[in-house]
Amino acid sequence: MKIAIVHYWLTTWRGGEAVLGEIAAMFPEADIFAHVVDPRLASSRFPGRNVRTTFIGRLPFSRRIGQRYLPFMPMALEALDLRAYDLVISSESGPAKGVITRPDALHVCYCHSPMRYVWDMYHDYRETASPLTRMLMGLVLHYIRMWDQLSSRRVDHFVANSRFVARRIQKCYGRESTVIHPPVDVGAFSPQPLQSEFFLSVGQLVPYKRIDLLVDAFNESELPLRIIGEGPMSKALKKRASRNIEFLGHQPFEVIREHYARCQALVFPGVEDFGIVPLEAMASGRPVIAYRRGGALDTVIDGVTGVFFEEQTVSSLNEAIHKYRASSANFDSAALIAHAARYSTERFREKFGAFLEARMLSWKESMESLP
Repeated sequence: MKIAIVHYWLTTWRGGEAVLGEIAAMFPEADIFAHVVDPRLASSRFPGRNVRTTFIGRLPFSRRIGQRYLPFMPMALEALDLRAYDLVISSESGPAKGVITRPDALHVCYCHSPMRYVWDMYHDYRETASPLTRMLMGLVLHYIRMWDQLSSRRVDHFVANSRFVARRIQKCYGRESTVIHPPVDVGAFSPQPLQSEFFLSVGQLVPYKRIDLLVDAFNESELPLRIIGEGPMSKALKKRASRNIEFLGHQPFEVIREHYARCQALVFPGVEDFGIVPLEAMASGRPVIAYRRGGALDTVIDGVTGVFFEEQTVSSLNEAIHKYRASSANFDSAALIAHAARYSTERFREKFGAFLEARMLSWKESMESLP
């Protein structure tokens, strides 16, 4: 079989790209397509591979402002000539699934999320935009939303990265999906026998991560908190924070791994599609204090691998932190590590490979039965 893998843009290496990397490793002969590609990133992650761009990649400053070319991305995807490919695997979070395939080709979409800025977070993005951008968003995203829903019909099978995303796929596209959790490199983390007093947050400082809630809660409790990450909210959050809160900014992997292993617990206050960070903390033997919504519902077991809080309020979060501190001795590091191992890269390849094999066999049988 000739295989194509279609991603949205390959300019950073985060959770979606980690999934892309695992799928590409499963199919070393597959060609890779994306709207915009950083050549250095592509050559380091996919040496010797055929990595191509849509025409978006040839537009001015595409690597820097590629996402602003969103109105042209449906046309760019449909312009890709995929007639030679028997299996197309799209990796969807930005527009990627809207390619046109042969009638007898199989198209499987691994969906990290329906486009957030088009669907459930549309009003959040619109609220913070300038008046001109707000007006343009209303026009452009209305069109993108219709195209996104229509193009979902081109997919033969959807795979969701969590039950939360599976519900959103059903809501946005009216399609059923199979949940296969993304891979986590759990073997890269290890516990330490001694912990420090600080709590930990790891992630971008952007509004939906709700680091503002974290800062307000720890301002009130005066417990030590370390925040690893940077983003547009960094300056405002630092002004808002008391002296018990440390902002460490961007840190290399070794520093992050050490902080996972030494913290009291990871605090995870936002709503994520899945959330790899909590599993990295668990793989380090440390529990998670998480908001009871989103992808955390798939990975956090209340009282076993962490503690939930029910509302995104200071009082609810601090109540959960107090509950954790009162029962911290009950959390078993070995149990946390064993739980995280269920989401390993090996498990991902096993599950996704079995899913594709079954779908390809069924597809082949259906094609052979045609008159």
